Amino acid sequence: MGGPKRILILGPSGAGKSTLARAIGKRLNIPVVHLDAINWNPGWVQADTESFRERVAEWAMQDAWVMDGNYTNHLDLRMPRAEAVIWLDLPRSVYFPRAVWRSIRHYGRERGDVGVGNRERFELSFLLDWVWTYPKRSRAHHAELMANPPAEISGIILKSRKEVARFTKTLPNSLEIRHSQDQR
Repeated sequence: MGGPKRILILGPSGAGKSTLARAIGKRLNIPVVHLDAINWNPGWVQADTESFRERVAEWAMQDAWVMDGNYTNHLDLRMPRAEAVIWLDLPRSVYFPRAVWRSIRHYGRERGDVGVGNRERFELSFLLDWVWTYPKRSRAHHAELMANPPAEISGIILKSRKEVARFTKTLPNSLEIRHSQDQR
């Protein structure tokens, strides 16, 4: 029995969702979908809600994908098709400095995971209003989702850099073992 082929990755900005998605996609040879790349048109113009939902739904119907990004208002499109959900529940002391450093390191350059034509900006408002507030805004919802995943979905929670590194190093086995255990 093979491992899951439709995998969601959730967690705060800076936790490493896109990096993990690329590693999984490469190891399993399946497409990687960065939801930020679908949501943001060139020049940081946000896609309208309807077209974004349509594009997410199109991807969700594919046979295989690794999809990173929270967008909880679109989980209804992704969860029914997902076979595994990975939650990067890293502490703020890890993900916040990473998000700040990413903004500095990539400043003025394009990153493929946020859409073509979008150059990295250093926005204090994003860092404080979005990244810093993740625990209050989204963490409880993700914790509830992972505490009660649908029976057919393998739920994987990674709580430290060490756990993420171990998980990544043992791919694809780390996914296959957990998936087969969840199917019992």
